[in-house]
Amino acid sequence: MKALVSILLVACALAAPAAAFAQTANPANAPVTRAQVVADLVRLEQAGYRPVAKDVNYPDDIQHAEAIVAQEQAQKTPQAAPGSTAVGGVAMMGSSDAGAPIVADVGGRSIYAGH
Repeated sequence: MKALVSILLVACALAAPAAAFAQTANPANAPVTRAQVVADLVRLEQAGYRPVAKDVNYPDDIQHAEAIVAQEQAQKTPQAAPGSTAVGGVAMMGSSDAGAPIVADVGGRSIYAGH
């Protein structure tokens, strides 16, 4: 009896990782083909993005081009049902200052002055 229980526990332990890596047939998680990547790059270049090796404005440039492409896609697609693009009941509109530097007025001196 002990051997049967031991074998059952080992079998369950070996089967658990296989279930953890199961994939769903969700099209949003489907792998992207090379043709789709090339088409996306062409759309970004048409929106004004110019990929170069040493672009000091890289994140800003591509995000601006992606915003233009997203706007064009939103104008082409029919209006979705209300709330379908919302998160937590709030429509995702506007912009964010996340990552912007904090500007503090300390009278023209260093924030470390006097320490």
